[in-house]
Amino acid sequence: MRVPQHLAVIPDGNRRWAERHGLKREQGYQFGLAPGVQVLRQAKAAGIKELTFYGFTTDNCKRPRAQRESFSAACVEAVRLLSGEGAELLVLGDHTSPQFPPELLPYRERRLVAGGGIRLNFLVNYGWEWDLAGLSGASAAGRAGLLAALGSHDVSRIDLVVRWGGMRRLSGLLPVQAVYADFFVVEALWPDCQPEHLQAALQWYAKQDVTLGG
Repeated sequence: MRVPQHLAVIPDGNRRWAERHGLKREQGYQFGLAPGVQVLRQAKAAGIKELTFYGFTTDNCKRPRAQRESFSAACVEAVRLLSGEGAELLVLGDHTSPQFPPELLPYRERRLVAGGGIRLNFLVNYGWEWDLAGLSGASAAGRAGLLAALGSHDVSRIDLVVRWGGMRRLSGLLPVQAVYADFFVVEALWPDCQPEHLQAALQWYAKQDVTLGG
């Protein structure tokens, strides 16, 4: 079965899941931690070479303080858990903002964790404007120069985006890398993620005609 070289995951629905279970909205993020480890293990077993998780965006920081603190803490814990699985880990986002968790600053450069392995990207306080900010001064440098000017220059082209939670939008996810990505939606909320969800996405992807515009 043909598998994507680079899979990106949008883990949406944490707040809705919390409300459905009688919890405060900010309490949902902690229930999205175990699914992340599960998806990482599945991706490695499937032979996927690179995996990106969407943590939180600069726009998400407009939410109430309790939610901001909760999703920030969840991202720190997620990186801790994922670090134990073996990967080449990069945490990517606007680290100059106070919204960027200081605990994650050591991961701003890609580093081997637990022996290395799959290339693993975690987007934290990420915004497409931040990512593309360096392009204005690189317009005369050609394609290679433009790509090198991206904040996300160490992230490869995405083949497949899978979004949990039923929404049909990219939410600003890596606009350059996702330009030719296939897009698969899982209706279940992220904390309800099951192995068969990703398996269905991979089976669907294997049947797509990938032309990259050709």
